[in-house]
Amino acid sequence: MKIKIIALGKIKEKFLKDGIEEFLKRLKPYTPIEIIELQPVDIKNENLIAKTLEEEAEKILTHIKKDSYVITLEILGKQLSSEDFAAKINEIAGFGISELVFVIGSSHGLSKKISDIADFKLSFSKMTFLHQFTRLLLIEQIYRAFKILNNETYHK
Repeated sequence: MKIKIIALGKIKEKFLKDGIEEFLKRLKPYTPIEIIELQPVDIKNENLIAKTLEEEAEKILTHIKKDSYVITLEILGKQLSSEDFAAKINEIAGFGISELVFVIGSSHGLSKKISDIADFKLSFSKMTFLHQFTRLLLIEQIYRAFKILNNETYHK
């Protein structure tokens, strides 16, 4: 199963880029993973956030195949332990899904259009994190999930 992460915005901080690259390298033996960085729409007027999210949704949708399993990262999503997250990935793989897509929205969140197509809504915490941190956390948790699924010791 291929994993794709669609994220609004670029990672600018070197330490985050280094962390992401390290976990992508570690994931290579387990699964192909692709990161698609999309340019967020610049908001010039706070009253236009909904319109902006719709524009971002159109960009996101061009990268999601109809038969992909979509997990959105949302504050109101379900929180899982690392073991439960691993089990969820294993369950999705068992469905015969060829592509698992994670979507990380912009600093204003995700359009309802994207949230509505999600097969699963995931929340890391009720706390607010920088989007750049979220990407690193997600990739690390995907790596941890594969270690758990392969009965390897990283997760302890």
